Amino acid sequence: MSLKMTREEREAFLMGLHVGVISIEQDGAPPLSVPIWYDYSPSVGVWVITGEQSAKGRALAKAGRFTLVAQDETPGIYKYVSVEGPVIETRPADRDTETRAMAHRYLGQELGDMYMAGQPEEEDNLLVTMQPDRWRTVDYTKLGAQ
Repeated sequence: MSLKMTREEREAFLMGLHVGVISIEQDGAPPLSVPIWYDYSPSVGVWVITGEQSAKGRALAKAGRFTLVAQDETPGIYKYVSVEGPVIETRPADRDTETRAMAHRYLGQELGDMYMAGQPEEEDNLLVTMQPDRWRTVDYTKLGAQ
């Protein structure tokens, strides 16, 4: 029995709320791998928001691609989706719409607004979009465990 997810399953999983782990190639050093908030839409791809001068921002600008892993660690129903691909767009993130929407996605409206109130107005955040060209998936619920 295959534990791979179908296209519909993997896309639904990736659209769910998970903290991702982004990995970005670095010259002469191991990949940079850190937790990150993300969002996904099949028509757009995967997008993340990060500071232009952060380690992630600098590594993304240089590498031009990244890998993102999202997982559900619940025992007995462990699942993951890993996507990798090229960056197809990098642009300034709109603080009041895109950055706030990401904070609301992960923290809810009230805590998301509190988070945003604590962020500097002049932040140099970028919205970086990646179009997945490679998918890896596992869904242990396919073994019959729920």
